[in-house]
Amino acid sequence: MRWILYNFFFAIGYLVMLPGFLMRMARRGGYRRNFHHRLGRYGQLTLARLTGEQPDNRPIWIHAVSVGEVYVAAQMMHALRAKRPGIRFVLSTTSSTGWREAEKRVHPEDVLIYYPLDFPLCVRRALDAIRPKAFILTESEIWPNLIRMCSRRHIPVMLFNGRISDRSAPRYRYLKYWFGPVLREFSVLLMQSEMDRQRILAAGADPARTWVTGSVKFDVAHRNPAKEAQAAQVLQSLDMGPGRKILMGGSTWHGEEPLLISIYQRLQARIPELRLLLAPRHFERAAAVAAHISSAGLVCVRKSRLDAGEKPLATGENAVLLLDTTGEMLGFYAHAAVVFVGKTLTARGGQNMIEPCLLGKPTVVGPNTQNFRPIMADLLASRAIIQVPDADALESAIAQLLDFPDLRAEIGSCAAAAVEKRQGVIGRCADIILKSMDT
Repeated sequence: MRWILYNFFFAIGYLVMLPGFLMRMARRGGYRRNFHHRLGRYGQLTLARLTGEQPDNRPIWIHAVSVGEVYVAAQMMHALRAKRPGIRFVLSTTSSTGWREAEKRVHPEDVLIYYPLDFPLCVRRALDAIRPKAFILTESEIWPNLIRMCSRRHIPVMLFNGRISDRSAPRYRYLKYWFGPVLREFSVLLMQSEMDRQRILAAGADPARTWVTGSVKFDVAHRNPAKEAQAAQVLQSLDMGPGRKILMGGSTWHGEEPLLISIYQRLQARIPELRLLLAPRHFERAAAVAAHISSAGLVCVRKSRLDAGEKPLATGENAVLLLDTTGEMLGFYAHAAVVFVGKTLTARGGQNMIEPCLLGKPTVVGPNTQNFRPIMADLLASRAIIQVPDADALESAIAQLLDFPDLRAEIGSCAAAAVEKRQGVIGRCADIILKSMDT
């Protein structure tokens, strides 16, 4: 009866949210491609690569919701493959942006798919096609039908880099009647922090199968000299190269770009070498961000149009570089003097602040970093990041960092050391996953 009710309410909820999904599909594009995957239909080409294998060479299915989770999943795939050469993967994602990043990271022998809707028929088709030897989820995706059906087929289900946000924790406790039995189907739950472990135990997970391993995100970011060199060439062409101080807003959300533009204009009046680079979290917002730049009397230079061969209309102090592409932010972080990481001032949750810290950049965030609570605790304790309560304090922090190079160097050095100290989580998680698969 429990699962009849779940499927009934899930269907109603999906129909209610469907218009929003369709609008998002239209904005982001790319959703029509392989839409049949979401129904558990993967086509003859994909099926040919999944079927006809020996039982001991069945693939591991690993799911990553979007871009950030794809980076994490790719590192896990690399670690597992290093420990078990010849292993094969099916990597699934939910978003079109996640798909584009995943395409760059899957091996020729692997298969990339969209995750099926959590309806029994769709899930059954997917499992019949893939026949995985294990199913691995990243971070906090819990889909009851797929997990239950894997368990019925004796397919081990594992979660790694697990976290339960402040917003989700009460829901998990309140819906323990549904989530408890599902969580107890997991072979292993690898959580980022003790707080995350306690939250998932409160939702009904088995304590004997729940581990604290740390955040995989400390392992995900790696310097890419080639991308850093490409970014340097772009910046040089826009009079943003050596001798300039770049203020970079990374993964910014609605409302944060106008604030950074205003801060830039006020500070640039007394720091003529200052330049501004904005990298919105969702590239489909590029037109709106460009409009903010233009309304401030500045010229927007879009990276995507530079890539297409378009000449910039301005360079120097009047130009703002808008990074409206994917997969390039880390390369540009390397050339920033000061970094602000978004979804921390005008939105809740936060975006990944580890990447600029890895590069030794003085990084500033707002008060809303709920999705990175354990990570922020580590960075703050190491004096590796600056957290401010509001826009006025953000401007003060940026100004202080720009005025005092020794302070920038000190915080940047602490940041790089803090990230290095906490790496190695991927390897530990991979060992636990393989051991669980073997038992």
